[in-house]
Amino acid sequence: MNSPLQALIDSNRRWSAAVRAEDPHFFERLAKQQAPKYLWIGCSDSRVPATQIVDLPPGDIFVQRNVANVVSHTDLNCLSTVQFAVDVLKVEHIIIVGHYGCGGIQAVLDERRLGLVDNWLRHVGEVAEKHSAMLAALDLMQLRNNRLCELNAIEQVSNICHTTMVMDAWERGQKLSVHAWCYSLDNGHVNDLNMHVTSRETLLPAYHNAMQQLVRIPEPRR
Repeated sequence: MNSPLQALIDSNRRWSAAVRAEDPHFFERLAKQQAPKYLWIGCSDSRVPATQIVDLPPGDIFVQRNVANVVSHTDLNCLSTVQFAVDVLKVEHIIIVGHYGCGGIQAVLDERRLGLVDNWLRHVGEVAEKHSAMLAALDLMQLRNNRLCELNAIEQVSNICHTTMVMDAWERGQKLSVHAWCYSLDNGHVNDLNMHVTSRETLLPAYHNAMQQLVRIPEPRR
């Protein structure tokens, strides 16, 4: 009897056959213990696949995704992923990746009610309130969306840098950097937000540097 998802299963078989035809040992290598250098914390949006965007094969990026790429200090799902990535996998980079045109970001700007997710999006709402003057200075809603996407990614970097897992890693001398990006659906480009944190001491200077860059740029880069 065919599965109601038979089309996806058939596509999987074609993909597997094509991969093995190109590289007979691909799955043999993939089955071994993963050793990614990167933890990607991004939005759940289906248009933002982590490894595909940076052209890396499966196994090179450890991924955690949620609506609007939020790092909350009460989210055990995200915190468990961070702990496993930092303490067990020993990733060297954590990248918070927002994306322009994010629906969760737009819902905050529109003050639109969507249901249970509204409680989650309060984290983004707090970012919008913190930077309300910067957002109000932008005339077009699209520009406000872009800017809040950037601000949110920067603030989530600050949040993750204050977690016990990241702080403990730095205190024991573990090599670990945290970064903020925004991805454009229009052209597939990643925008580096110039937020690169390598220690407790570099967090505040990196935050100010990233914020100053946003102030200098009248319109979000695409």
